[in-house]
Amino acid sequence: MIVNVNGTFIHYIEHGQSNGLPLVFLHGFPFSGAMWQPQLNSLPDSVRAVAPDIRGSGASDVGDGQYTIDLFVDDLIALLDYLQISKAVLCGLSMGGYIAQRALQRRPDLVQGLILCNTKSEADTDEAKINRANSIRNIKLNGIPAFSEEYLKHIFSPETFANNAEAVILIKNIIESTSLLGLCGTQLALAARTDTTSLFSSLNIPVLFLAGARDLIVPPGVMNALQKKVWGSEFHILPHSAHISNLEDTTEFNRILLEFLKKYWHV
Repeated sequence: MIVNVNGTFIHYIEHGQSNGLPLVFLHGFPFSGAMWQPQLNSLPDSVRAVAPDIRGSGASDVGDGQYTIDLFVDDLIALLDYLQISKAVLCGLSMGGYIAQRALQRRPDLVQGLILCNTKSEADTDEAKINRANSIRNIKLNGIPAFSEEYLKHIFSPETFANNAEAVILIKNIIESTSLLGLCGTQLALAARTDTTSLFSSLNIPVLFLAGARDLIVPPGVMNALQKKVWGSEFHILPHSAHISNLEDTTEFNRILLEFLKKYWHV
């Protein structure tokens, strides 16, 4: 489906009954809602699962490329309003986690649960900002396929390359279908994001943290330290995963996800 919200066209995938538990999947950079298909296909119809393409990604509009995390949150809030969802569980991976955290910070009334995958709360360091600037330069000089080839090596484990080529090909195709303006604009949004660590000391909703044992971008220890700030939250390490845990360790990811939803919302 494609809808006009917040002055742009946002594409989303939806699965389940309209009166089911609203669960919104937010994808990482530079992917699309299609990365969540293994989860959407496995959930019971009692879950209303929605997976949007963030502005500049997938089949959503690219616009002017002047993005911020808060703009992505504005889009999310507008989409929830369009779908008549007054309170949702947010599940975000990497960049999707940044968007989910900022949405919860701004509109706690809209969030009844939080699932954070391979993500963190800190803003980019100066080194990370410089790396993003270099990445933008390289994308413009060498093209998106060259960026994709190198990026895949950082986000997937060697085991995934050897045993799960479908996941690698899926993400490769998504990256290479993303516009140059969308890729570069999203990098700028990530570089400019705020620190959301203070959010976690006062949370009183169910929170699940999922980390990849082989994730070099957000090591498990980073997520574990964050999880310790949230009383009663859950933390799981997926043994076969690097940065894309829902695709690299799908069976275990889906099992943990469904148990969490059953525990708190009896889906």
